[in-house]
Amino acid sequence: MTNTSLLREKIKKSGLKMEFIAEKLGLSRAAFSMKVNNESAFKVPEMYKLCDLLDIDEEYAKDIFFAN
Repeated sequence: MTNTSLLREKIKKSGLKMEFIAEKLGLSRAAFSMKVNNESAFKVPEMYKLCDLLDIDEEYAKDIFFAN
């Protein structure tokens, strides 16, 4: 399960727009929003791309994408 608050915080700090991030992940804005809000799951390649875009290190990625 994605930690929505941590991910949203990282997106906000990046200054990138949701639409831009979605496009870079090959998703629609709506599909990306569903993943951020835990309505669907991120695929592993999407996680890697998102970490690269948002400059998320491995440890922080675990906190975001593998939250309990």
